[in-house]
Amino acid sequence: MRVPTEWTDFEVLDAGNGLKTERYHDIIVRRPDPVATWKPTTPGMPIDAFFKEGWHFNRTLPESWIIQYKDLNFKVRPTSFKHTGIFPEQAVNWDWMRSVIQTHTEPVRILNLFGYTGGATIACAKENVEEVVHIDALKGMIAWTRENIELNDLTDKKIRTIVEDAMKFIEREKRRGRTYHGIVMDPPSFGRGPKGERWKIEDQLQPLLNAAMELLDPNALFVVLNTYTTNLTPKKVRHALNDALRDQKFPLNTHSEAIGLPITSMDTMLPCGVTTRWCYDENLL
Repeated sequence: MRVPTEWTDFEVLDAGNGLKTERYHDIIVRRPDPVATWKPTTPGMPIDAFFKEGWHFNRTLPESWIIQYKDLNFKVRPTSFKHTGIFPEQAVNWDWMRSVIQTHTEPVRILNLFGYTGGATIACAKENVEEVVHIDALKGMIAWTRENIELNDLTDKKIRTIVEDAMKFIEREKRRGRTYHGIVMDPPSFGRGPKGERWKIEDQLQPLLNAAMELLDPNALFVVLNTYTTNLTPKKVRHALNDALRDQKFPLNTHSEAIGLPITSMDTMLPCGVTTRWCYDENLL
């Protein structure tokens, strides 16, 4: 399991009984997490807020606040759907993508599909990029991403933020003949597009990958695919990506592995889905 080890503004303090207790800078929150099936170590730990059919606050908190990972800054806030605007486990991918981009001497084009609030977008934009294109179906996520861009002083970089259904955007880019050196995909298990388009990952993962791999530049560097559905094992996801890469005659340099977060109070990790990577240079996987 890949886990980030360099967070200072975030940690999972404890987890168990279907809940996780997290620290975002100096604010402690407790949220549901169905994978935490064991007993917590410190169930009585003081917290500032918890989510149970909505947020409840034990003290007055700011509407939003900033946390930092290395040279990246992110706005976080409690949302109505229990999220906080960041997936801290993705730091393992932010670091890896940046390291791969650094091996390339020319500016690169990056596509971030299902981009959420822009963690991967911000990370890649910190490097030598010609353009980063950020796609999400929700206007609120695009607005949040733009705030994160400003927080990181990246307004001078060419970052395009677009409210769009991922598949429709891919098809348009194919017609335009556009290609990308890196593609990041974080598809939800279930979802709706901006016009109510239905999404179910088990049915649409292979068509998504087949279409997206057509946008890979001949000098492409990487692909990152994150999945969270329990019946999509690392092996299944890797095979799906390999099939799409094979169609485009790319080498099958792929690796699939669970990612997670360390839990401060116990000697175990909190599973957070699966990351599948492709890299043209197998030595960088």
